[in-house]
Amino acid sequence: MRILFFGPNGSGKGTQGSIVKDKYNIPHIESGAIFRENISKGTEIGKKAKEYIDRGDLVPDEITIPMILGRLQADDCANGWLLDGFPRSKEQAVKLDEALKEANMALDVVIEMILDRQIAKNRIMGRRLCENDNNHPNNIFIDAIKPDGDKCRVCGGALSARSDDQDEDAIDKRHNIYYDTDTGTLASAYYFKAIAEKDGSLKYVTLNGEPSVPEVTEELVGKLG
Repeated sequence: MRILFFGPNGSGKGTQGSIVKDKYNIPHIESGAIFRENISKGTEIGKKAKEYIDRGDLVPDEITIPMILGRLQADDCANGWLLDGFPRSKEQAVKLDEALKEANMALDVVIEMILDRQIAKNRIMGRRLCENDNNHPNNIFIDAIKPDGDKCRVCGGALSARSDDQDEDAIDKRHNIYYDTDTGTLASAYYFKAIAEKDGSLKYVTLNGEPSVPEVTEELVGKLG
């Protein structure tokens, strides 16, 4: 099963991606981790990417896509993969589609988590970290996991907020890229949606990201079959 997963920051995409990973026993591949791995290992393509990153420039697709394709062809991807965080633009979607076809790696499923932009922003800014366990779910904007004042709803520990979760400009910048339906990330998702509408071999699945995690999971598992 070869899967592309789209969803805005704050949608719970990471949680649902982990569930898909376990269901199909495939690696959950995050594009940023591919960069970090190649740079840390000092691969030739990693060295080229680092030159751009060190200058503060975007790594061109001519480097990014071969790097991602190489990861998708690794031994642990023999039974499939779930790619998260790429493509981020329509242009990248076209190039990735071409590269996958050339490598005879046909996509099976594209998943899009749908969530209102303001709700996604609130979820990011509402996240709170427990001093005892960061995995304790606490979010001041989600009723099901709303903390007890400034105390963890699970253990009563003190809560704090990550500074980057409170940076509205940074959140808006990421969301500007994601919600752009002309050239951004949603445009790349819709590129594959158009292919799925013409080609029955590619399945395009949409998920409502508003309900609770178990409810979203139930919808996801039901649609994947």
